[in-house]
Amino acid sequence: MSIRKLFIKSFAKSTARKLQTIRKNAVADQDKIRTKLVKRASKTEFGKDHHFKTIADYDDFKNAIPIRDYEGLSNYVDRITKGEKNILWPGKPKYFAKTSGTTSGVKYIPITHSSIKSHIIAARDALFNYVHLHQRPELFERKLIFLSGSPSLSAKAGIKLGRLSGIVNHEIPNWLQKNQLPAWETNCIEDWEAKVESIAKETMSEDLSLISGIPPWVQMYFELLLKKTGKLDVQSIFPNFELFVYGGVNYEPYRNTMEKLIGKKIKSLETYPASEGFIAFQDSWKEQGLLLNTNAGMFFEFVPLNEVHDEDPTRYKLGEIELNTDYAILISSNAGLWAYNLGDTVRFVSKDPYRLIVSGRIKHFISAFGEHVIAKEVEESMLYAASKFNCNIVDFTVAPQVNPKNNEIPYHEWFVEFEDLPKDIDAFAECLDDQIIQQNIYYKDLIDGKILQRAKLRCLSKSAFRSYMKSQGKLGGQNKVPRLSNDRKIADFLENYMV
Repeated sequence: MSIRKLFIKSFAKSTARKLQTIRKNAVADQDKIRTKLVKRASKTEFGKDHHFKTIADYDDFKNAIPIRDYEGLSNYVDRITKGEKNILWPGKPKYFAKTSGTTSGVKYIPITHSSIKSHIIAARDALFNYVHLHQRPELFERKLIFLSGSPSLSAKAGIKLGRLSGIVNHEIPNWLQKNQLPAWETNCIEDWEAKVESIAKETMSEDLSLISGIPPWVQMYFELLLKKTGKLDVQSIFPNFELFVYGGVNYEPYRNTMEKLIGKKIKSLETYPASEGFIAFQDSWKEQGLLLNTNAGMFFEFVPLNEVHDEDPTRYKLGEIELNTDYAILISSNAGLWAYNLGDTVRFVSKDPYRLIVSGRIKHFISAFGEHVIAKEVEESMLYAASKFNCNIVDFTVAPQVNPKNNEIPYHEWFVEFEDLPKDIDAFAECLDDQIIQQNIYYKDLIDGKILQRAKLRCLSKSAFRSYMKSQGKLGGQNKVPRLSNDRKIADFLENYMV
């Protein structure tokens, strides 16, 4: 065994031991982190405004620091973008992660020297834990492809600015860079279609072991590889490909299609990274859920989903949460975010250790009639129906039809791009709807009460969702199609692709 492989094996083992300690000390670590964060930021402008020096316990913390989203924090961020120091965190951020806001336009999420370090360590721990559990030190001997946004950065007030996935490229350790693909110049191509074309040309002769990216864009890359090489499957091109790393979307609706392209089943590693912090990652291939990253400079709070729009919602710290309950997740962090609403909803599936699943987005749901259907419900329904009818899905989204023609009763409308159509579309649609009815009592009541009629399914032509994302300037990178919406913006576009 080479010295490099011995080092990897040893480091992977120590990483696994470290995670064991983190699992045991999660609640205590969270209390310590909260205290450290408050102390460190006590002399910042935010700390002074919120009387950090008077905070002694969690009740004080909640009373002093209200829940905010980006808009609520934007007056502080604006001061940083104008060059001021010591606003949310001591000094200035190292980066701004540029993201799209809903009401504020572009958002500038601060990333400090401390927070980017925590982010990189979490990604490293996730990979090395996989290496240890599966005894695969060879993983890092071969090439690794990271399908990400451009690492080309601009600046705002002297602070480097870019997409999170591009920023991360600047932080990849030297020992890993020699295995990383694509080349820097290729990665800097802004146009996604031109970029994936270059990546395919550059990588199709390499010995690959790992690919990281958003499932639909990796699928696009695979399809292009097969077209260019004339091969029947990806394993014929990359026989040593063993691990797919993803985050930000549920992989399960894509898994069958991806494995059909690959030509075999491979291991996958789920992560939960956000511009605001690396929240959780898969640490087990036997247990459900992602391990909450409880010792990484972030203090987590949880608000019951049914209270999230209340004026004074209940806030729980980690030791107070309940299983199988949907919560909005808040973070206070070494990036200078305070009781910050990420916009995600999570559901804990274990307390020993604390593992969760991402159940949706606060703003991505359907409740046109009070049904409050969430992403987890539609994804599980789609998985069940696709499995039962033995068909593969490219992508899908659901929208309400509030004002149908001909005085029809309103309904939910599913827009689905199939890899291969089910033999009985009507039975497939009925199966989907039955699953939602079983999961969501409010939806069931609306169907039973004739307020809503049964859902309708619209089959879409190939590349419908890619066309939509391209029209929004969101083709590739870390962008993903919303599963649910309360309006018809996506639906109206996709109606042009119905077959």
